[in-house]
Amino acid sequence: MMPNHRKLNNNKIINLNDWVDFEQNFHDEDYFQEALRIERKRSERSGKPFLLMLVDIKKLINGKNGKVIFRKMISQLNLHTRETDIKGWHINKSEIGVIFTEIGGQDKDFIFEKITHRVQDSLFFIIESKYFHKIKLSLKWFSNESNGEENNYKPDPVFYPDIVEKALHKVFFLFTKRIIDIIGSISAMIVFSPLFILIPILIKIDSRGPVFFRQERLGLFGKKFAFLKYRSMRADNDDSLHREYIKNLITSENVENGNGDNPGENGLYKIQDDPRITLIGKVLRKTSLDELPQFINVFKGDMSLVGPRPPIPYEYDEYKIWHMRRVIEVKPGITGLWQVEGRSSTSFDEMVRLDLKYVKECSLWLDIKIILKTPWVVLTGKGAY
Repeated sequence: MMPNHRKLNNNKIINLNDWVDFEQNFHDEDYFQEALRIERKRSERSGKPFLLMLVDIKKLINGKNGKVIFRKMISQLNLHTRETDIKGWHINKSEIGVIFTEIGGQDKDFIFEKITHRVQDSLFFIIESKYFHKIKLSLKWFSNESNGEENNYKPDPVFYPDIVEKALHKVFFLFTKRIIDIIGSISAMIVFSPLFILIPILIKIDSRGPVFFRQERLGLFGKKFAFLKYRSMRADNDDSLHREYIKNLITSENVENGNGDNPGENGLYKIQDDPRITLIGKVLRKTSLDELPQFINVFKGDMSLVGPRPPIPYEYDEYKIWHMRRVIEVKPGITGLWQVEGRSSTSFDEMVRLDLKYVKECSLWLDIKIILKTPWVVLTGKGAY
């Protein structure tokens, strides 16, 4: 339920008539941020995009006749927006926000230009030209399209005010989780130190090429980092086969293509009988020992011991918008809810749902349970991924 629009974040009652007549449906910051959160969730599920317009007026509103100009601006916004569009303070007495809901079937550039001109023309009649430089107008599109084409995988935090607020309330959890990650990664590297010596030797004997496989992955909020694994493929392999497999995996309801690439039989992200895999690589993958270098990623802070699997950029390009949430709220991990509960016996969408379940319910106790379950899953080789 949305908060009372007559209350601000400090819970003090304000005199709305000082700023705007309430009949004009201009909402306070609490109401607007909640409306933005709900509209984002609706768009994630329906695939129907919406547009967020932000008008920064803090320099103008604090000047002479600021309140009078503000009233006129709201009047113009009401004239040039639909009843279903949501207007209010994105930042109280500083930045106006307008949510243009369910915009579909039209060219994005055309919509941007049309709205920009309409707003600028309406403001021209109420604001002297010498004050125009004090207003900053921006438009942000929330759609079912990946930003991968622009080589920008960072979701705009403007659309996730609830996640930012959640992070502020989980400071102790995140701090403790980081301490556990540091201690756990150091301990693991000490315990497995013999393997850190033996595995590189076996890789070098088996095939030419580097010991480590470095791959660009996406971490928290789309931040890129160098993901480490022991190399299990030939050094000269082409990733086009995996790109095509991933695309089919995400865009198809079922991944049974007649070639044995069934997630239930092999691995959600692994191609059965992949010709690129080396002899030692097959053993490393089956035992998950190729994942050991990721403890270095955990120690560096790129990953956590527990969290969603970090996606490859070309994988992220195929995501639906609700899939993207798995890289927004928590760091990726070496193991996670999918690995211990679903692992390779699930579809891609089910994997994402397990990741989102972890995001929603994450706690230190849940992390401990997942860590304790992981060795059994690895040792039994159940659906090795």
